[in-house]
Amino acid sequence: MTNDPLLQPYQLKHLTLRNRIMITSHEPAYPEDGMPKGRYRAYHVERAKAGVALTMTAGSAAVARDSPPVFNNILAWKDEVVGWMKQLTDECHDHGAAVMIQLTHLGRRTRWDKGDWLPVVAPSHEREAAHRAFPKRLEDWDMTRIIGDFADAAERMKAAGVDGIELEAYGHLLEQFWSPLTNDLEAPYGGSLDNRLRFTFDVLRAIRKRCGDEFIVGLRYTGDQDLPGGMTRAEGMEVSQKLKDSGLVDFLNVVKGHIDTDPGLTDLIPIQGMKNAPHLDFAGEIRAATGFPTFHAAKIPDVATARHAIAAGKLDMVGMTRAHMADPHLVRKIVEGREDDIRPCVGANYCLDRIYQGGMAFCLHNAATGREETMPHDIAPAATPRRITIVGAGPAGMEAARVAAARGHAVTVLEAADRPGGQIRLTAQDERRREMISIIAWRMAQCEKHGVDFRFNTYAEADDILATAPDVVIVATGGLPHTEVLSTGNDLVCSAWDILSGDVKPGRNVLIFDDAGDHAGLQAADRISTSGAAVEIVTPDRSFAPEVMAMNLVPYMRALQARDTTFTVTWRLLAVTREGNTLRATLGSDYSDIRRERLVDQVVVNHGTRPLDDLYFALKPHSSNLGEVDYEALTSGAVQQIRRNPQGRFRLFRIGDAVAARNTHAAIHDALRLLKDL
Repeated sequence: MTNDPLLQPYQLKHLTLRNRIMITSHEPAYPEDGMPKGRYRAYHVERAKAGVALTMTAGSAAVARDSPPVFNNILAWKDEVVGWMKQLTDECHDHGAAVMIQLTHLGRRTRWDKGDWLPVVAPSHEREAAHRAFPKRLEDWDMTRIIGDFADAAERMKAAGVDGIELEAYGHLLEQFWSPLTNDLEAPYGGSLDNRLRFTFDVLRAIRKRCGDEFIVGLRYTGDQDLPGGMTRAEGMEVSQKLKDSGLVDFLNVVKGHIDTDPGLTDLIPIQGMKNAPHLDFAGEIRAATGFPTFHAAKIPDVATARHAIAAGKLDMVGMTRAHMADPHLVRKIVEGREDDIRPCVGANYCLDRIYQGGMAFCLHNAATGREETMPHDIAPAATPRRITIVGAGPAGMEAARVAAARGHAVTVLEAADRPGGQIRLTAQDERRREMISIIAWRMAQCEKHGVDFRFNTYAEADDILATAPDVVIVATGGLPHTEVLSTGNDLVCSAWDILSGDVKPGRNVLIFDDAGDHAGLQAADRISTSGAAVEIVTPDRSFAPEVMAMNLVPYMRALQARDTTFTVTWRLLAVTREGNTLRATLGSDYSDIRRERLVDQVVVNHGTRPLDDLYFALKPHSSNLGEVDYEALTSGAVQQIRRNPQGRFRLFRIGDAVAARNTHAAIHDALRLLKDL
């Protein structure tokens, strides 16, 4: 029997959890029609197969019509949810994992123009900054109705066979009652702490009456809002003790902070460049004070930290949610003694940021997550090994090499630089984003285990490729910055890459024209402003850096706002001319014929990349498919069969930014879905 603290079973009431690792509630936005159908079920089952003890679904499932999800969540107020949740639960149970679901009423954390266009409700008229709706102050009949909605939803989940439920408090309606900032009701539901907690206990009693004392019920809540005028740490400790003493809950799932703004959300759920496990000690204090089953998750990305959390007695169950998005087989690899094979979470937060912009949650460097129905996490060997030559060792080329080698092919990678990484090497030079290099380092280690032949410092020409006698050639050469966007003065500007690489030193008075809206523009601004320079970021968009998205924007803003930085939206850089020792930048607008001018000493352009595709076009006539991709086969998981040139010596494909400027996830997705069937 193992002595690993993480692999010890845990007894929660009548439920035996097979180890101490859980996936906390989160909503990847995979439901269809508000139901956890095939994609949703496959996502959780994959992790159940690999050994996780408890998978917590939904983040959160809505219990009422007037709690419409702001992105694609489970609708627990519909009776039809029972059948879908039962399928998911039964299949996870078949693989030994427990299943719970998180239920909530969002209160003010939603919008009135979602769902059925019903008024948003809360214990005050104070709106939430993040979702902007001004709520109706709850009436007595609203509270009676919502208490019944919680009980109905819990009863549906019990009927579905889930092992328990968790109520979401922080930021949602329950906590809106708790916090003095969001509750200005009179007694009996406002005023004293006991009054502010009354609604929560009414909900819990209604659930117990409907589902019985044996049904497992927990609460996820903040023990300290860390917000002026909000719930304090002392009140959080008191709330924790009251929850335990009530006899109405079976576990506490503790967080710290608030989520009503993007900065608050990012502090509560930290991203790359921020401290790992920042609230773990706080959760441990609550466990020590209450002696009650305590769960917690907040940027616990690695096994060592998770193991410490259990071994030190800080937690009973440790949540590794984003870590399981990066590698759903994390637990299995621990059990098999293969921790060095675990694909690391790099904290890029592509998963969370995407859902807040209306997309599905995808992992930046695991393209199979969320696509389990069509994309493999384990790579199957090919029936016929082939010789595959890959040009480029950025994220696309490295993923192609990893997958091809795992398939059993003989893989050769040609790379012009002296090491792998491509654009990620530039990104990772920023201390705050250095975790990104793990995307490359993990793939390099996997490729080395499979005997991939790397040839660095090799600027490949067509003859070099032909000399490898390939059956398949993958061109993953990426792209180069495109800065020729001006009517005059293209020769007077530099690219964001020039700044990040150090090839061009920052000026003292700098204009950055950011027409791509991605990390490169803001990273360049960060690098330049650190030197003490004045920086103006100009974009033709109505908001700046739209590709960076909300939570990733927070660290940039905290840094840039503290310096001499100006943000100018809805203006486009048209021309640059030299004027003595300065540059005159002419700005125009898409909205009118107005012109403005700036005198600066440096202009930086961030306009994405153009494909570095000369090699691809040189090889194209020699290929049997003439570079053509069968999109139907690609998207359905079928084998590429196109043969346009009978004299062709190999099949040719290009992926990633060698096709068009996109992002790291797109490059890795290209590679996985193409190579998994070659």
